[in-house]
Amino acid sequence: MRLQKLAYYCQAWSLVWDDAPLFRERIEAWTFGPVIPVLYKKHKGSFAIKECQDGKTANLSSIQKETIDAVLSFYNEKPTQWLVDLSHSEDPWKNARKGLAPTEHSNNEITLESMKEYYTRISLK
Repeated sequence: MRLQKLAYYCQAWSLVWDDAPLFRERIEAWTFGPVIPVLYKKHKGSFAIKECQDGKTANLSSIQKETIDAVLSFYNEKPTQWLVDLSHSEDPWKNARKGLAPTEHSNNEITLESMKEYYTRISLK
C-alpha cells in the first residue's frame, strides 16, 4: 500500500513541478486510495520491496530524479495510514469515487488532469 501512495504522489508532483507525467500507467481510485494496477499486480503480497527488478533509474532524467527525491523526502517517513488518510481527503481520489460506498470496489480512473489541477491549486496556498 505504501509503494502505491508514494508512486501516486511522485506522479502528482511531477505533473505540477515538471509539467509532465512521470509514468504512463493508469491510476485507479480503489477503496484504500490511489492504486496503479500494473504495480499492484507486480508486487501483490509483498510486504517489503528492496529492489524493483524492472526499474532502471538510468531511464530517468535528472529533473525526474529530483522530483522523486523531493517527494520521498517529504512523504517517505510518514506512516502508511497517514498516506492513506491523506489521499482519502484529497479531491482526485474523492471525485473519482463520487457516488460509491466507502468499501465498494472501483476501477474508476484518477485522471492526470484532476491530479494536476488539484496539486497545482494546493501548491499555491
